[in-house]
Amino acid sequence: MTAPVPKQGVLEISPYVGGKSAVPGGAKPIKLSSNEGALGPSPKAVEAATRAAAEMHRYPDGGATALRAAIGKRFSLDPERIVCGAGSDELISLLVKAYAGPGDEVLYSQYGFVMYPIAAHSAGATPVWASEKGYRTDIDAMIAKAGPKTKVCFLANPNNPTGSYVTLGEMKRLREGLPPHTLLIVDAAYAEYVSRNDYSNGTELVDAGANTVMLRTFSKLFAMGGMRLGWAYAPANVVDVLNRVRGPFNVGAGAQAAGVAAMEDLAFQEKCRAHNDRMLPWFSGEVARLGLKALPSVGNFVMVEFPADGRYTAAAANEFLMSRAIIPRAVANYGLPNHLRVTIGTEDEMRKVVAALEEFLK
Repeated sequence: MTAPVPKQGVLEISPYVGGKSAVPGGAKPIKLSSNEGALGPSPKAVEAATRAAAEMHRYPDGGATALRAAIGKRFSLDPERIVCGAGSDELISLLVKAYAGPGDEVLYSQYGFVMYPIAAHSAGATPVWASEKGYRTDIDAMIAKAGPKTKVCFLANPNNPTGSYVTLGEMKRLREGLPPHTLLIVDAAYAEYVSRNDYSNGTELVDAGANTVMLRTFSKLFAMGGMRLGWAYAPANVVDVLNRVRGPFNVGAGAQAAGVAAMEDLAFQEKCRAHNDRMLPWFSGEVARLGLKALPSVGNFVMVEFPADGRYTAAAANEFLMSRAIIPRAVANYGLPNHLRVTIGTEDEMRKVVAALEEFLK
């Protein structure tokens, strides 16, 4: 007997492994492995989701009309050009499957989000990465790698796991240097945390033509990772494609209700941003004080560099922190075996991380 054979590329996928949630011994952990919002979700979002649960026997609004309107109002965007999904992961997958297949290439930066090559392989396309300089997307290298087969190009801005970003000018240069037939996807999952004057989430590029998409998520600043909610802002031609390929009820009613409430709770958004603005530089400074290197970050996480050998490697640090019920994120699967990514948690959590690192380095 012969077994069914999956299509080209599927068996080349290294399955995505999320950040760990538990530590040996069953102690309550300090989970800093998944870049989740330090202060949790808006209480108003929790209330909205709770109310929606009473109607879980009803199908959700397939068009996420109220949610798209709330997003459009919050960010001054046309709701008709917004498509919601079960996390931005779903939208990444849908876009690649819609625009790339066998014989095509999907381009991304060296330390880009691991879902990009996974999505490429799932579609039967070939993932291609361009080398970075100083843990930062190299625009020239990206352009040099692009060609007739490049159907999709991902730009994570800010990038995960490095925390770096490229400027609006650099993004425009990338768009101009890519073939017109290439769909540029600007993955701006951490955009809400960035306050740099030269940064853009990609809206300008979306509005300038028919070949750029911006992706956003509710999993970071809005701390709704468990709800699986993301959205795309795209030209009308891409919106049409996404609405053809997505599931008819791909976003649950509870997620939609919580998303509307979260979008409208501006005070809570600002509270979360202010917390990150305070704790991110504090933690980076403490890491430097301990003699380690914290890569510059504009997200809600810091990638910490450890010695390549000896007693104080990233693997040894990871094991030590786990023994103290602190869960960072090992990023060896990104080709970064000498680093750990640490989410910015509460002030108490971050002080405990610093104390644990200090003990580890004695």
